[in-house]
Amino acid sequence: MATIPVYTAAGQPAGEIELAADVFGIEPHEALVHQAVRATLANQRQGTADTKTRGEVHHTTRKLFRQKGTGRARQGMKSAPHWKGGGVVFGPHPRDYRQSLNKKMRRKALLSVLSAKAQENAIRVIDAFTFTAPRTRDAAALLQALEIADKRVLVVTETLTAEVVLSFRNLPQVAVTTPESVGTYETLLADCLLFTRTSLDALTALKQRPLGIARWMANQGGVA
Repeated sequence: MATIPVYTAAGQPAGEIELAADVFGIEPHEALVHQAVRATLANQRQGTADTKTRGEVHHTTRKLFRQKGTGRARQGMKSAPHWKGGGVVFGPHPRDYRQSLNKKMRRKALLSVLSAKAQENAIRVIDAFTFTAPRTRDAAALLQALEIADKRVLVVTETLTAEVVLSFRNLPQVAVTTPESVGTYETLLADCLLFTRTSLDALTALKQRPLGIARWMANQGGVA
């Protein structure tokens, strides 16, 4: 298993920690990551755009002028698409853009990104956050000490406390989340992941839990 250093809140070395091979050491599956990112972006679309067809616009249905003898092209009614204020032929209508991935695919995509970040040495671990009060200056100093102040950072903390969230909130390239909410897209978007010991252990345990029938069997004591 890979070993990475652990730092204090002041940026000083404080030992090492091993990364679980089945979470941070798998072979990244690029196609699955691509599919997971597409699904994430598609699920963020509202799909509420709507245009009116010629049967929905409010216009008189009278014939504009007589069929023959005017020297003009024959016309039916003002709601025709080529008239100003008329209906739209191939415009958008409300639809659902949602894409779904099963649990195993979502997990494999996330583990692929986590493993890629580990290979790129883009993971930092500290003992714990020592913010006694919300203070952006302290958060910026921590990132500076870890030499990641100029990068997009995803901070993973065990609980969303006010001291941590408010300290990082004003830093434009920093996002804060919990182990349960870590997703493929935001992990891929970040240049660096910042964990505490506790949040790293929680994420590892969460992603090592069995899925589907394996989880059911584990809850039943291994009896099918």
